[in-house]
Amino acid sequence: MEENKVKCLVWDLDNTLWDGTLLEGDDVELKQNNIHIIKTLDSRGILQSIASKNDYTKAMEKLHDLGLENYFLYPQISWNSKSHSIKRIADSFNIGIDSIAFIDDQPFEREEVKFTHPDVLCIDENNRDCLLDMPEMNPRFITEDSKIRRLMYLSDIERNKQETEFVGPTEEFLASLGMKLTISEAKEDDLQRAEELTVRTHQLNTTGYTYSYDELNFFRCSKEHLLLVASLIDRYGTYGKIGLVLVECSIECWNIKLLLMSCRVMSRGVGGVLITHLRNQAKNAGVRLQSEMISNDRNRMMYMTYKFSNFVEKKKNGDLVIFENDLTNIPGFPEYMKVATEYCSE
Repeated sequence: MEENKVKCLVWDLDNTLWDGTLLEGDDVELKQNNIHIIKTLDSRGILQSIASKNDYTKAMEKLHDLGLENYFLYPQISWNSKSHSIKRIADSFNIGIDSIAFIDDQPFEREEVKFTHPDVLCIDENNRDCLLDMPEMNPRFITEDSKIRRLMYLSDIERNKQETEFVGPTEEFLASLGMKLTISEAKEDDLQRAEELTVRTHQLNTTGYTYSYDELNFFRCSKEHLLLVASLIDRYGTYGKIGLVLVECSIECWNIKLLLMSCRVMSRGVGGVLITHLRNQAKNAGVRLQSEMISNDRNRMMYMTYKFSNFVEKKKNGDLVIFENDLTNIPGFPEYMKVATEYCSE
């Protein structure tokens, strides 16, 4: 399955987003068709930001006047190099640098970024009108989560701001969020988002396996598999569908083939909660619980999540590790999170 890898398009400002140079006193105006491009990419779930050598206050005032301020998240407007700004944007979103595209009118700036970050897709401003037709800018599906992705990130920014300002233990802050995690068997209308999660999620992903809509639908209908989706809400709104679990079920053993979650819930303890739920389900079913893990530098947190949940390594075949859990000493769910389950048999 081919991956549409662009998650964020980073714009230059002067003579790219708008005509003219702001600090030279030009009466800058948006380039023709840019509003349409920005809003269309936004509706497809592609995030957008800015890397511009400019005065931050003046540039943000201009974006506000143009009604575009909220379309650009984590804007980097300073005199730093564009490569430095792009790295900060990737870190702020917690996405890979290889999922960034960058558009600029200056060949020097594009070359500087390409030299430092070879995996960034650099686009000449002269090709701006081709943006919407590029395969990298056209996700296979546009899900409900895609349509509100920017709004969910705006909520994340407010959450993170409140967390930074919060004085007290982390658990107290998490309790203040009023989180509710819902774990449910996947339904047919979950499958587009489920495919999207397997394609987009690399860091908090135990194996890196990707599955197509049709493959996921097979698992959904199979009596030998359990396909679960997890969604999260709190007092700031929805995080959307942020987790996916695929379990291969036999009479004697359940094997977790895939466990992943969105990087936006990295600090919320969702991984541990999902594993606790699976441990309880396996114990109630009277089966052993194993899990596959293909560890790398990017998904080490998932490896540690398994280790902290008392999974032990049973065998190894190249990069593939088979863990097993003895299903003893299963903890309760954290007090700061309400957990609900929705199964067809319930």
